[in-house]
Amino acid sequence: MRRLPPSEATGLRTGARHSLAEVYRPADLVVLGFGVMIGAGIFSIAGQQAATTAGPGVILSFMIAGIACLLACLCYAELASTMPASGSAYTFTYVIFGEVWAWIIGWALILELQFAAAVVARAWAAIAVGAVTAFGVRVPNAELVGDVLVLVILLLLTGVVALGARIGLRALWIMVSAKLLAVGAVIVVGLTQVDVANIGEFHVPPKTLPTPPATVLEIVVGQSQAFGWFGIFAAASAIAFAYIGFDVLATAAEETVNASRAVPKGMIRSLVLTTVIYLAVALVMVGMVSYTRISVEAPLSSAFRAAGVDWMVHVIDVGAVLGLTTVILVLIVGQTRVLFSMARDGLIPRGLASVSRRYHTPTRVTLVIGFVAIMLAEFVPVLTMQELVVIGALFAFLFVAAGVIVMRRRMPDLERGFQVPLSPLLPALSLVATLWLMVNLRVLTWAWFVLWMAFGLLVYLVYGRRHSLLARPRDPIEPPRGRHRR
Repeated sequence: MRRLPPSEATGLRTGARHSLAEVYRPADLVVLGFGVMIGAGIFSIAGQQAATTAGPGVILSFMIAGIACLLACLCYAELASTMPASGSAYTFTYVIFGEVWAWIIGWALILELQFAAAVVARAWAAIAVGAVTAFGVRVPNAELVGDVLVLVILLLLTGVVALGARIGLRALWIMVSAKLLAVGAVIVVGLTQVDVANIGEFHVPPKTLPTPPATVLEIVVGQSQAFGWFGIFAAASAIAFAYIGFDVLATAAEETVNASRAVPKGMIRSLVLTTVIYLAVALVMVGMVSYTRISVEAPLSSAFRAAGVDWMVHVIDVGAVLGLTTVILVLIVGQTRVLFSMARDGLIPRGLASVSRRYHTPTRVTLVIGFVAIMLAEFVPVLTMQELVVIGALFAFLFVAAGVIVMRRRMPDLERGFQVPLSPLLPALSLVATLWLMVNLRVLTWAWFVLWMAFGLLVYLVYGRRHSLLARPRDPIEPPRGRHRR
């Protein structure tokens, strides 16, 4: 098994050109978590799943998805505290399982983060057009305007990330603060409009759908269903899209002060607080109006309109635009760090791991990521393929949970800034919960995922294996790779 880079404990052959400066403090990590997780789950996914799949039980769906992601988060926290290097699950897998498996996980993370940036950018453009229309401004060609807005937002945020982590961090603090104010208004005002009768029983009688089975579980069961317990658990898989992003914080470990302790705390705190916020918004939404009257296109806005609080629609629109802006920003940061780590190990062109002396960021790889995101958002129907984001993340969750179990056995005395309690029970439960979420994804999603991974393995065999640092002779006088501090 080809194993060692990206660390010899975390040993990277770094120099000033291939290392990242420490810029993040513990509070910054919580803001990063809020930036990437508080967005689509509040402004669209909750209402869509309540109206079509789970009914008022969507509250339980958020709880189930939150618990599954918390189990995965605990596993990420332990490995990040042990290997505080850029790259997240890619780095963990390299050290624990070797180069081939690391490439596979890195390729899955590319799918997750790159597609997520394109999906959210396209959703951001649609919401921005809707917000302008809601203010009474006529948009003559909404589709063309949307395409232009996608280009503008991705160019702008790619530039922000390329110009330096500190610039992006300041912008993130401002936008997250404004977003949280909007979400707070949704919860406070919405609570005054809640009618307990709208919630009723969480368990809506199950409904057999005329459509053919689409998910792996539906094929096993032999029919498509909605609502009931089946719908509640099925909605949890779609809702997992809202929580995905806590893993991005692990990509910031190399840039975090006292990362072995700060990163685990930041990941867990941001995920727990986000879960509480999501549960509060879901409760408010299904409490204001019957789930049968929620609009799939604009669920939260339609709930406030039905309750007669029309002015809140503008607050929601502004919050949604800001919310999705921060999501795109953090996704680009995370994707940059994953590809930066892969390039530093030689699995993709090593020139992409170059850090700009002027901006102290991996500017080249950032520009590449921005360009690819623009191409995907403009020319690929990404909104119909958002489950690819979920399956890419869940696949990485499997290896991280397994990695905790393996490392505990191989290196029980290794210093850890955080340890998963009740191990190996909780990591094993994380494996089971992740697999459950995965079987609730569509068969078509699985087919696209298999094709993507097969293509990735081909890329590795053609390029990555031959250019990897492990394929090169080591310089005996060169010091082991480790974290570069400034």
